Amino acid sequence: MFTQDQALSAIDHSPASVQRALHRLQTKGRIVRVRTGFFLIVPLEYSSAGAPPVSWFVDPLMKYLGKPYYVAILTAAALHGASHQQPQEFQIMTTRPLRPIVLGRSRVVFFTNAELQSASTMPMKTPTGSMLVSTPETTAVDLVRYYRAAGYLSNVATVLRELAPALDAKKLTQVAGRLATVAEARRLGYLLDHVGATKLTKPLGEWLKHQKPSPAPLRPDRPYHGLEPDRRWGVVANEAIEIEK
Repeated sequence: MFTQDQALSAIDHSPASVQRALHRLQTKGRIVRVRTGFFLIVPLEYSSAGAPPVSWFVDPLMKYLGKPYYVAILTAAALHGASHQQPQEFQIMTTRPLRPIVLGRSRVVFFTNAELQSASTMPMKTPTGSMLVSTPETTAVDLVRYYRAAGYLSNVATVLRELAPALDAKKLTQVAGRLATVAEARRLGYLLDHVGATKLTKPLGEWLKHQKPSPAPLRPDRPYHGLEPDRRWGVVANEAIEIEK
């Protein structure tokens, strides 16, 4: 991977001739432009895919763009072992909206979180260095907060069941307290109980007892009037959850 400025510095030719050379290499499929001024060299083994894996370049790309980030939601869940279904896109959390990137068979999608600096992340090694990934606890919270991007609530529950062995109950409560609304934390506890991960929810339940109680619909974009909330979480089950086996 390299920038156009690096190419101009390394090649003793005019900017116009360097630009033409870059265009020829793109036409031949030897390099691909990710964003204006940022290019990838395509190894021969990835020529049919159109680009190397996103994990190879996500960290230098985000540094080039000057944006904080972490690998998030279903992509992070898969990296933590919850890979019931391989995500169809590479999901990244950042602070400002960015256009999706399509490179050959890969699609990179960006989500925004104004509280990104409060999220717990961890470095994960890649063949070209490392990338920042949400911790299992941050991933669990994000799955509930961004449930549409996670395939809606039944898929969220399925992924949470697989993610549960990697979760720490106290850390989960701390992350929920920083990143989630009370309603989102209630949904998270409800779904974890639903998939049988009840050992993880005791600290979360204790913390929620001290928050302002109010019924929270399980699916916030659907009506729930006339339905009774469950006793432990105050969640109104306005959608049936089906766990995939």
